[in-house]
Amino acid sequence: MQLKFKRSDKPLICVLGGSGFVGQHLVSKLVESGYQVRVPSQRPERHRELTVLPEIDLVQADIHNTSTLRKLFSGCSIVINLVAILNESQRNEFRKVHAELPSKIIQACQENGITRLLHMSALNADAKGGLSQYLKSKGEGENLVHAVESLEVTSFRPSVIFGTGDHLFSHFARLLKMAPIVIPLACPQTRFAPIYVGDVVDIMVASLENRQTIGQRYNLCGPRTYTLLQLMEFTIHMLKINRQIIELSDGLSKLQAKIMGKLPGKLFTYDNYLSLQVDSVCRSKLPEFFNTKLHAIEEIVPAYLLNKSHCGRLVKYRDLARHEY
Repeated sequence: MQLKFKRSDKPLICVLGGSGFVGQHLVSKLVESGYQVRVPSQRPERHRELTVLPEIDLVQADIHNTSTLRKLFSGCSIVINLVAILNESQRNEFRKVHAELPSKIIQACQENGITRLLHMSALNADAKGGLSQYLKSKGEGENLVHAVESLEVTSFRPSVIFGTGDHLFSHFARLLKMAPIVIPLACPQTRFAPIYVGDVVDIMVASLENRQTIGQRYNLCGPRTYTLLQLMEFTIHMLKINRQIIELSDGLSKLQAKIMGKLPGKLFTYDNYLSLQVDSVCRSKLPEFFNTKLHAIEEIVPAYLLNKSHCGRLVKYRDLARHEY
């Protein structure tokens, strides 16, 4: 593992998950804001588009290895953790990624004298009361980083995030194009407040040097609330295709999750079903000092969903859906 940027006047940030959906947008914004960025990836050859940005150090690394993390953080002033999985491919993988990795990050930060950490959590994350293993493990990791006195932590708890290359409308578009005319939809009345990835990264970058954000946990939501059914209908309208959605009852939603969770690709699992039992909406607004205009899906989604050049991203969705890095 060869590292650059060991000595510079510009602050160096290590972004774990920097090659994922949110990560690529964040890395671009950080470089624009004058930071140097180190991005570890297990397969850096898949993310060569990052190397066209100045001040980027893209390195091959296994971030779950404690000694590797220690080396990655060498020379850094700040660490940002975006790493997450949506489904498990093996037992206890949620804990490994969402709780054990943050514990290793804490240790590596302390060994390198790093005090500033930004941590991506999830709306409704709750170590004790989370309805799904995803939400419980997310809550556990969030609590771990906030419990360390030597760290100045800010965490972010977004609802679903949308934007170019997302895991939301790109996913819907891909499924709808392959699906038959009639589509059974689980948990259709679950509510979401989708937030634009550009707004998320603006908020994160604004938090870096604002000491008011230290120790805070921010719920991130867009300006409007939609049911899952409405989000699906919006996508159908954008694509101008003929599909009929059948709303499944709770019992049928649970059955669909158990069946689909055993199929290759795990497009919908029982743990996903459990996460959908609670609305992903915010009950409070962001502090005014962020001064960020929040964008609704109607302002952003048509531009990238209907762009023919986006089709390649739809094909690659299965790879992107597994990890943020």
